[in-house]
Amino acid sequence: MGNSLIVENLWDTFHARSSVAQALAATLFTWFMTALGASAVFWRRSFSQRFLDAMLGYAAGVMMAASYWSLLEPALKLSQEASLPWMPAAAGFLAGGLFLRGIDAVLPHVHLGFPTTEAEGWPTRWRRSILLVLAITIHNIPEGLAVGVAFGAASAHIPEATVSGAVALALGIGLQNLPEGTAVSVPLRREGLGRLQSFWYGQLSGAVEPVAAVFGAAMAATFLALLPYALSFAAGAMIYVVVEEVIPEAQRGGHTDVVTMACLLGFVSMMILDVALG
Repeated sequence: MGNSLIVENLWDTFHARSSVAQALAATLFTWFMTALGASAVFWRRSFSQRFLDAMLGYAAGVMMAASYWSLLEPALKLSQEASLPWMPAAAGFLAGGLFLRGIDAVLPHVHLGFPTTEAEGWPTRWRRSILLVLAITIHNIPEGLAVGVAFGAASAHIPEATVSGAVALALGIGLQNLPEGTAVSVPLRREGLGRLQSFWYGQLSGAVEPVAAVFGAAMAATFLALLPYALSFAAGAMIYVVVEEVIPEAQRGGHTDVVTMACLLGFVSMMILDVALG
């Protein structure tokens, strides 16, 4: 009996570590997709604002669909036996939004398309390029966290959370990171930065995803009782970013119809991925 317990504990430890490794590998892929999108500055100086706005709209659609199918739906299913089945998902969702609101209020940043006078966070004299990159970095924290939590939940071997579902989420995030990388690096190039510098800052915005993913996977795999809260926390953080940052930036250029249709396309793309693979 003692030996079997030791083996079981070792097996659980292995799965917790493997989920962290899976999350790291998945977000290295999403980081690569960000870098691939940012590399557009090497072969084209600029894109039309209409095109850039559509790419942001697509990213918003992917994030909204991922928030439900990959995060909130499993959280709700995991809470069915609770006395208040809606409470873990609701509490985690709101906590995720409040967490991003706190970062938003403290970290200096300025969103794409907005003048430096509209910078948010603590007052600073940092260069505009740094403030722009920090804005998109805030955006990428919940994406990495979501992928990490999804793989951590999958390591618990529960029907509501699967590795294939986590892979679908990572693929969807990577899919939207491709145009997002372009949407970051090209405006930096327009502002006078060199090609290499624009690419560097564009891809750097995705570097936070592996860090957030490792943290999310480790926490989810270690504290299984908190899985509904962790999944919905990541969902709330992503929805906060979509509403507070991505959609306003996409709409600022005036191409509202294009942005809306691109958002719908992104939503459907992520929905298909999650249903087909999850």
